[in-house]
Amino acid sequence: MAAPARPSYPPPMPSDTLTVWLVEDDVLYRQALVALLDGADGVRVGAAFGAAEPALDALHAAVAHEEAPDVLVSDIGLPGLLGTEAVRRAKALAPALQVVMLTIHEDEDRLFEALCAGASGYLLKSASAEQVLRAVREVHAGGAPFTPPMARKVLGHFRQAPVADGPALTEREREVLRLLADGHTQRGIAEALFLSPHTVDTHLRHVYEKLHVRTAPAAVSKALRERLIR
Repeated sequence: MAAPARPSYPPPMPSDTLTVWLVEDDVLYRQALVALLDGADGVRVGAAFGAAEPALDALHAAVAHEEAPDVLVSDIGLPGLLGTEAVRRAKALAPALQVVMLTIHEDEDRLFEALCAGASGYLLKSASAEQVLRAVREVHAGGAPFTPPMARKVLGHFRQAPVADGPALTEREREVLRLLADGHTQRGIAEALFLSPHTVDTHLRHVYEKLHVRTAPAAVSKALRERLIR
């Protein structure tokens, strides 16, 4: 029996080019995303899929050949394997992969499910083209973008409750977490608090250790769920 054909990949791109994969079952919306992202400066769409299963198969092959994308943009309500489970499996295959979820659901439970699965951002499909492109760039830079209505709804809900004691976070660490939850990048946090990026990175590493997490989205999700910030 002949050996299966080896997947073909695009030629190597410049190191500063951001590679994005898309998973979206709506053909027209998927095509619109491809046109938006592939035409943006410094961004290319490496692959686009209509379901999670072929995307995960391709990611497995891409990781084996050190060709994993930088960012995955995925719908939640996919046919077959749901987007949140797909994200969980994708992060297991490629831990450095950053994920932005696109969905029609303005639902807090879905947001936390996506964050816990490993997503770095969560946008409604009503988001503008500019917001989607900015979100892709933000997650690659270490941010955690949400569309303003979604961020206000979720953060507003948790700000109604008092801050819990929880782990022994310093006030500066809580400030860093609050800004992270509001969608700031590490550079933006440094500018807002008049700190060096190195100092912000140190605070975040301490936060990760105290919350027993490894990523910024996981830290934000846990801090909100346990009411460590408001």
